[in-house]
Amino acid sequence: MPPPRDADAPLPVTHRVSSFPPQVGAGCRLLLLGSVPSVRSLALGQSYGHPHNLFWPLMGEMFQAGPELPYAERIRRLHTRGIGIWDVLRDCERPGSLDASIVRGSEVANDIAGLLADQPTIRAIGLNGGKAQEAFRRHVVPTLDAARLARLTVLALPSTSPANASMPAAAKRERWRVLLTQVDNTPADPAE
Repeated sequence: MPPPRDADAPLPVTHRVSSFPPQVGAGCRLLLLGSVPSVRSLALGQSYGHPHNLFWPLMGEMFQAGPELPYAERIRRLHTRGIGIWDVLRDCERPGSLDASIVRGSEVANDIAGLLADQPTIRAIGLNGGKAQEAFRRHVVPTLDAARLARLTVLALPSTSPANASMPAAAKRERWRVLLTQVDNTPADPAE
């Protein structure tokens, strides 16, 4: 993981942003995918680092992995629950933090097919927001083996980003809670 930068330091002029390595533990069952880290997240060296992003508060409510804990402890607690986090995009051109600012044609996807091959226990993917959903369909689905894709539950989740103001926070919480509870209670695949 890259060293944390000063949270107020600007990104290089190129606006090329890159994701962090996957945070996936042994026995991962649910992989939560964002689009690509925000400027604040990159500056902090932490996924979902913006203080107004609802991701960590939701993880706290559901899995006792809230923002009051050190980052490494949050990740450890998610791993204990069989949850991993990563991003659909490995890198892209994006001035600022908004997914809408990602330069089309600059997107390079992470090797999610490779991760799924290395982690056969992953049985569900949660896509955090519209850009993650669109990039997953465009870049990842074509790389997946049809049989592996058929064994996955893919969940479209509302963006936890503060930029997603079209849905009230309470509605986002409810959608995430219902969908993740459904996956968390799904029995393991006997073929695993």
